Amino acid sequence: MAFIKTLKKVNGLITLNQCKPPFPELLISNGENIKITFLDTETTGTNRLNDEIIEIAIKEIEFEKDSGKIIKITNQYESFNEPSKEIDDKITKLTGIENKTVKNKLIDWNEIDSILKNTDIIVAHNAKFDRAFVDRYSSISPSKIWGCTINDIDWFEKGFSSQKQELLCYWHGFYFEAHRAMNDVDALIQLLIHPHYGKYRPILELIKNARKTRFKILVSNFPYNEQKKDKIKGDGYKWSTVDKIWYKEVGENNLILEKKYLSSIIYNGKFNGHIEQIDPNRKYKS
Repeated sequence: MAFIKTLKKVNGLITLNQCKPPFPELLISNGENIKITFLDTETTGTNRLNDEIIEIAIKEIEFEKDSGKIIKITNQYESFNEPSKEIDDKITKLTGIENKTVKNKLIDWNEIDSILKNTDIIVAHNAKFDRAFVDRYSSISPSKIWGCTINDIDWFEKGFSSQKQELLCYWHGFYFEAHRAMNDVDALIQLLIHPHYGKYRPILELIKNARKTRFKILVSNFPYNEQKKDKIKGDGYKWSTVDKIWYKEVGENNLILEKKYLSSIIYNGKFNGHIEQIDPNRKYKS
């Protein structure tokens, strides 16, 4: 990756700096401002129906919309939460969160909703995962626009071979204690305002794309073929265990290209699948 070559080296070694919490960059904004709440959850597992949140962190920041610079940190909240079942050892090893850490702790969802109600966009890395848990408990989240720093920022176009947050942070020259909610939030913010990008900060790309409509392409009327299935799977299509169908979510710019692709690979020249429009406030819902 070309980016990492720009980092300072001493005797051929790159020094990674520890991630620090964000701070205001502007005293006065001369333009339109936007409030963005960054959110991360740690959970008992990945099952969005049966697993539970054991830690949550949110940080609301007011940005100057045109420059993507921080005006002020307006709110933040973090809390542990005792689940209804004991935390599995694998989760403790991953997060460092033990059963004694969360004992008698509860998330104040009223406090969270009081912050979320005034925010313009809720942002998470892999928003579909976090939103599934937050929407279960928050009365505000289900109607809000969510942004995803995996899908709403093109890291591959920027020269990176992975969208994994820890790797992106290393490649940007800093590290953090991963899988603790507020650490993850602060590291995500640092990625989006990294000085390397100058006036083209990733936060601006996210603001733009989070408000765009997306489309869900359903590969219906697919006469099953193992080779064709492997082909579309390799090109980013996923299998829905609920609907029993292959699908892919894309932006408007890629919709025509994907229809042409499926017409060629699956449908013998004429697209015969289905397209579902996903409005901004419905994106990343389970």
